[in-house]
Amino acid sequence: MNPSCERVVVFGATSAIAAEVAGVLAARGARLFLVGRDAGKLTAVARRCGTAVVGTRVADLIDLAAAPGLVDEAARVLGVGSGLPDGFDLAVIAQGWLGDQLESERDGAHARAVLETNLLSAVALLVPIANRLEAQGSGHVVVLSSVAGQRGRPRNYTYGAAKAGLTVYLQGLRTRLFPRGVRVSTILLGPVDTPMTAGHRKHILFGRSDRVAAEILRAVDRGGGEVFVPWFWRYIMAGVQATPESVVQRLPFLSGR
Repeated sequence: MNPSCERVVVFGATSAIAAEVAGVLAARGARLFLVGRDAGKLTAVARRCGTAVVGTRVADLIDLAAAPGLVDEAARVLGVGSGLPDGFDLAVIAQGWLGDQLESERDGAHARAVLETNLLSAVALLVPIANRLEAQGSGHVVVLSSVAGQRGRPRNYTYGAAKAGLTVYLQGLRTRLFPRGVRVSTILLGPVDTPMTAGHRKHILFGRSDRVAAEILRAVDRGGGEVFVPWFWRYIMAGVQATPESVVQRLPFLSGR
């Protein structure tokens, strides 16, 4: 068992990818505290993880003011019976919502909800998590971001803007915490075949949640940094980023809806 994964809190634990990650960590012998919005799904994930789960909390992570309390609760519950002070070794932040791009262009409230879900709710958790791990002098934070944040494209630029902001925030956080021995991993996900993408036409580049979870955990074992998952998106996005905007605007597969 990797000692950096002995006590784990998973936010957004009911997402398909997070549930897979939690299941693997449970099999490794981790102690888990799971946070999710849907009570029924959270119960199902906890049942799958068995006795590894020492606590769960139903919470809407869009309630930004509640974030510090959730972090404190996770630290307290994971500390009980561990022989260690209150705290955790690994925090996984996995909530996300694609929203509807066209709706976000018509309705400011919808755009705000996309930004809150994908950026602000993560930052609200990262502030108390970072402060706790900085004081602790150890730990690892893993946050699911997206390749959508690597380039603004008409089909998903509201979601992409939120993920771009999250990726930049994590870059700064990673450098801030490095001297204290705290690792920060940004998982730059390509599209994955999950309920979140149920309405999207699938193609060969879509990942599978179980394989994606395995790659995420390999990244955890290796340490901090930015990791493209699946791996080939590093090369795809390097090409997309290097393409001038004037060219992108004339390429339907990049500029289309």
